[in-house]
Amino acid sequence: MKKRRGKGKLRKDRITLLILSFLIITFGIYYLTNKKENNLLEDNKILEEEKVKEYSINLIMGGDALIHDKLYNACKTEDGYDFKPVFTYLKEYLKDYDLAYYNQETVLGGTEIGLSSYPAFNSPYEVGDALIDAGFNMVSLATNHTLDRGEKAILNSINYWKDKDVLTAGSYSSLEDREEIRIKEVNNIKYTMLNYTYGTNGINVPSGKEYLVNIWPCNGNNPDNDTKYQEYKEVVKKDIERVRGKVDILMVAMHWGVEYTHVPTSYQKDMAQFLSDNGVDIIIGTHPHVVMPVTWIGDTLVIYSLGNMISAQETKVDENTTIGLLTSIKITKTVEDNNNTSIKLSDLNNELIYTYYENYTNFKVIPFSHPDIKIYLNDCERLYNKYSNIVKDNNDNISVKPIQND
Repeated sequence: MKKRRGKGKLRKDRITLLILSFLIITFGIYYLTNKKENNLLEDNKILEEEKVKEYSINLIMGGDALIHDKLYNACKTEDGYDFKPVFTYLKEYLKDYDLAYYNQETVLGGTEIGLSSYPAFNSPYEVGDALIDAGFNMVSLATNHTLDRGEKAILNSINYWKDKDVLTAGSYSSLEDREEIRIKEVNNIKYTMLNYTYGTNGINVPSGKEYLVNIWPCNGNNPDNDTKYQEYKEVVKKDIERVRGKVDILMVAMHWGVEYTHVPTSYQKDMAQFLSDNGVDIIIGTHPHVVMPVTWIGDTLVIYSLGNMISAQETKVDENTTIGLLTSIKITKTVEDNNNTSIKLSDLNNELIYTYYENYTNFKVIPFSHPDIKIYLNDCERLYNKYSNIVKDNNDNISVKPIQND
């Protein structure tokens, strides 16, 4: 005879079932609610990411290309000139940069008007060919040697550069050419460059043709008492105002300072402050043929002198004209959904470079960080310490890339 289950037992089973059902329903509601909230958070995160976009490019800057006869004679071939082997190491180095600047110290007037060296330079077009091949795409043309061989050489130079994918500044074929706003863009970042020289070695610009070279005249030792210098600030200010609102990054290449000295002059400091006050992002200094400090004035990067990048210039004191500088910076543009933009300069790096030659042959430009530097420069460690200290100028925020060990 089967035993019947008691009423208490049935009631207990029903309660257990109810509790289990309640827990299942509660868990289901919690799971669905939490999943919905997570989806909303994820959707909001995606929306926030879509509202803020970042773009970045890398810029590197090198100094003077000073083309002496000993250099172009060493690069002569049967049918012209070939400077590309000189920059083999630099080409390897520059491949990771979006923008690469250098200063064309000597005018590229071409062989048709006759090549020449110091004191009145004229250089072959193949110099530009080699540096473009190495990766340079920004060139300043206003130097104290721009007028060395007259208007013909300048017009030849401008004609050479005009069909190249290179941003040039400082020397022009007409007033209209000078007033043209040259803006380029990489990765949604717009940029341009202005360029001025302190003078032209006493050679007067042809009357009415001041556009041939931008001269910001400097005379004497006291910028405050230099009337022409102060007056020309208005020209520079107007140049800046014409382009400042149209670009994200404004660079000014300055051919300034005193040759073979490592200390910025009162003019350099005054110019740098003026340019910074008027919204210039990066100031690129050339002309002294030796390196000078790199620093910041507010948010403006100031490179007082990059020294020589390539030359056959006789060493003045302790290798100083054969040692130059490459300075690089990361440029980041942030765009919000309301189209507000901001620009940040970061990851500043300085790299010493050395121009090697033996009996004025086999010219090579070599970064100190390349292991081969020790093949070409036995004294590289001492010279690194000397010139990196000049670049840093006791500034803890400035560094110089170290020599790479084997």
